Amino acid sequence: MLLGALTDLLFPRACMGCGKPAREAARYFCWDCLSRLDVIRPPFCRLCGDPVDGAAEGDFLCSECLSHAPAFDQARSAARYRGVLQTTLQDFKYHGATWLSRDFGMLLLACFQTHYSALAIDTILYVPLFPAKERDRSFNQAGLLAHALSTQLRGLPVKQRLVKLQPTQTQTHLTAVKRRANVHGTFSITDKSAIAGQRILLIDDVMTTGATVNECARMLKQAGAEAVFVLTVARG
Repeated sequence: MLLGALTDLLFPRACMGCGKPAREAARYFCWDCLSRLDVIRPPFCRLCGDPVDGAAEGDFLCSECLSHAPAFDQARSAARYRGVLQTTLQDFKYHGATWLSRDFGMLLLACFQTHYSALAIDTILYVPLFPAKERDRSFNQAGLLAHALSTQLRGLPVKQRLVKLQPTQTQTHLTAVKRRANVHGTFSITDKSAIAGQRILLIDDVMTTGATVNECARMLKQAGAEAVFVLTVARG
C-alpha cells in the first residue's frame, strides 16, 4: 500500500481513456470514463447474453441461439465493445498494454458477481492462442484476464487444459458462418480426465458471434465437462 502510494506520487497514473489522473478509480481508468462504459443490462439473450436495443419481455433466445444452439451453458459480458473500452482493449491486445489486465479483471469480477456468483464453479480456463502467435505477442491476453480474475476471486484456480492446434485467420471481417468454420477443430484438450465432471468458467477478452468460445466449449463438453460458462470483458 505504502509503496503503491509512493509510486503514484512520483509517477502519477493517467486515465487511458481521457488522460486525466486515474488514482481515484481502479488503476488506469478514471471514474468519468468508467461511468461512460456501455454496461450490458437486460434485455439480453438468456443463453449468449447478446443485448438487444428496445423492449423485450421475459427470458428469450436470440435468433442465433435458436438456429445454432451453443455448446456453452451461458455467456455474459461486462460491457459493449465500443468507446473507451474498445480502444483500451485494442491497446491491451495488440500494443502490449498488459498493465490494464487488473482493471479489466475488475470488470470481469463485477460481471461474475452479477451473473455467476451463485454458481458452483470448479476452475477457470481461457481461450488459448496458437503457440507461435503467443510467442510473437509474448503473452495471451485471455490468460492475463483469467489470472487477474482468479486473484480477485481468491481461491478459484486457473488450470488451463485447452490448446490451439493450428493458426487461423483473423475473425474480424468474417461472417458468423465463416467464423464457425474458421475455428472448427482447431482446439484440443490436454488432459480429458481433468475436465470430466467439471463446471468451468471460460474467459476471453471480446465475444462477437461467440464462434471461438463456442468451439472451446464444444471440445470441453466432449471431454466430459458438466457445464461451461463464458465470461468476457466486452461484447462486440
